[in-house]
Amino acid sequence: MKKTASCILCSLMIQLTVIADNNRVLYKDSSAPIEKRIQDLVSRMSLNEKIQQLNQYVLGENTNANNLGEAVSTIPAGIGSLIYFESNPVLRNEIQKKAMKESRLGIPVLFGYDIIHGFRTIYPISLAQACSWNPGLVEQACGVAAREGSMAGVDWTFSPMIDIARDSRWGRVSEGYGEDPYANGVFGAASVKGYQGKNLSDPYSIAACLKHFVGYGESEGGRDYHYSDVSAQSLWETYLPPYEACIKAGAATLMSSFNDISGIPGSANPYTLTTILKQQWKHDGFVISDWNAVDQLINQGFAANKKEAACKAFMAGVEMDMTDNDYADFLPQLIAEKKVPMERVNDAVSRILRIKFRLGLFEHPYTPEASESERLLLPQSIEIARKLAEESIVLLKNEKQLLPITSRYKRVALIGPMAKDKENLLGAWQAHGQVNDVESIFEGLEKEWKSNIELDYAKGCDFEGDNESDFKEALTAAQNSDIILVCLGEKGNWSGENASRSTIALPSIQEKLVSELKRTGKPIVLILSNGRPLELIRLRSQVDAIVEIWQPGVAGGASLAGILSGRINPSGKLAITFPLTTGQIPVYYNMRQSARLKEGFYQDIPTEPAYWFGHGLSYTTFTYGNLKLSATKIKKNEKLIAEVEVQNTGAMDGKETVLWFISDPVASITRPMKELKFFEKKELKAGQKSIFRMEIDPMRDLSFPDSNGLRHLEAGDFYLTIGNQKAKFELVD
Repeated sequence: MKKTASCILCSLMIQLTVIADNNRVLYKDSSAPIEKRIQDLVSRMSLNEKIQQLNQYVLGENTNANNLGEAVSTIPAGIGSLIYFESNPVLRNEIQKKAMKESRLGIPVLFGYDIIHGFRTIYPISLAQACSWNPGLVEQACGVAAREGSMAGVDWTFSPMIDIARDSRWGRVSEGYGEDPYANGVFGAASVKGYQGKNLSDPYSIAACLKHFVGYGESEGGRDYHYSDVSAQSLWETYLPPYEACIKAGAATLMSSFNDISGIPGSANPYTLTTILKQQWKHDGFVISDWNAVDQLINQGFAANKKEAACKAFMAGVEMDMTDNDYADFLPQLIAEKKVPMERVNDAVSRILRIKFRLGLFEHPYTPEASESERLLLPQSIEIARKLAEESIVLLKNEKQLLPITSRYKRVALIGPMAKDKENLLGAWQAHGQVNDVESIFEGLEKEWKSNIELDYAKGCDFEGDNESDFKEALTAAQNSDIILVCLGEKGNWSGENASRSTIALPSIQEKLVSELKRTGKPIVLILSNGRPLELIRLRSQVDAIVEIWQPGVAGGASLAGILSGRINPSGKLAITFPLTTGQIPVYYNMRQSARLKEGFYQDIPTEPAYWFGHGLSYTTFTYGNLKLSATKIKKNEKLIAEVEVQNTGAMDGKETVLWFISDPVASITRPMKELKFFEKKELKAGQKSIFRMEIDPMRDLSFPDSNGLRHLEAGDFYLTIGNQKAKFELVD
């Protein structure tokens, strides 16, 4: 049969469409599904191009405008990721242009940076944030950090840290959210949402990285990088839950830990990195090693050389090598020797590309080059930092309601090395924060009190050493005052990474200054700025009030001033226990019960810590009504509603946090004495009442894992505790 002209034309169009589709570069098509784009791109990549994606190098440290070209020339066009140390996007865009134009496939670089508690607008350290018990505010602060970071050229932050920390000698206790697994999960999830926004491809979103996976906070003796003896039971009930919560919140990536986990280092642990993370939890992002952690497998006695270290780390489930270059050097050989299968390489590359696609880097590889005034320290950003600092401050002691400082005091002595200090209020991991951005305690009080109260400053002493030459000036100021504010604490670099300390006491020169001031007989308020709980056994009895401000960031001075004046009612509660002495460590609220209830205590010091987890005072009073349960007996498929009415019975508006604890007194695997399961914070006007409510889901709140991670829900008696009230209920089959 003879074809018509229209049929011939139609056939030709179909053939041309097929040819075009076959030649279509699918991975560049933003309308195509991400998984299809990944598959297409991986299929086009050479082995060398794949291996380059698995490596991260450093960019920007000590780089200036005169050597940008040299810096760009040293970076391979096909590198997977760079740690970006600059505070503006100029160098970043030059590198990205090289990747997009000079690499064969135009795969964008992923730029990462340690944004721990702010990029330029530095807000309180993470430990302080948890003391706010306000995850919504933490989410906002992380959103500020993401905006500033993304506008500077950062796509990815190595945060949050959600290591459970129960040894305050460990410097990195400052970077996490305290001693409780549930709290770490809640605040970690809030930070993930703050960094990543509603969608990773949004203009001001950056990818989060959960660290350090896993058990790093258990390092022996609080010594960084050391062995951690983590039982399988502890792994599942204490250290893994925050990570699972944050993965459910959408965390894009994780960082493996330095520590040796009961004989298998965290950076080469297939059980944690693959069996749990990828197979059980179905995480489809990627894992990056910590700095030089692959090489350090040699130091840990787990690998004989760099080649073996690369093999063990990669096969365990670490997809990206941070700065070691071991993957670049040895993966080609390992693949040729069939020690690393190509399927694993393709999976690792796919995971990294997946995050790049989700971030929208293929469509928008460059960062707009805006001015600093458009990007950094915006008024609304500083306001969020200020609010978070206010709610993070914990009033530990307030004898005879010494605080707030009212008009009855005409002259105040402000003494101590922290009084005018700015640098150390920024704390560890201060990113691009600058000293001039910070409002000191002295400046905050000057603005707060103006001419109403006379402020008499004396340094008194330095942070450490034995020079007492400034004691005399401090004593003179104290004697001429109505009240003494003594500002002590830690330098910023005394906490954070590689900042372990054998004692959590302040240096003796600071303690001696307080003893000298005590001789004046004037009331003393101790103001502490630090990155860990401190030993206060010798200080607590010498002062009338103690205010813990942690390392509050740029707005610390104003926040503390508002607390001291009474303009702000303190609402912080401890997210970590303060031991009475260093010798009490470890001490934490959710310990298991002792075999002998009236024996086994310390013989030389009290066994009770100075301040338990959850402690924090207010200028007002909150009265709790009777704790009410919707039932005293429930089945395993039923839920229980618990309620308590809380009234602000004082004369000042305030915020109260209700912490809800569950106790399981008898179980087939012994349980902690109590476990936090929920918390809620509300503002109550003077005289106002409000109902605080918790819904108890038996499987979520009453079950527990075994050493294999299997959850058990057992019938029996349970107790719900808030404050000093305890209610009993029964779970039946």
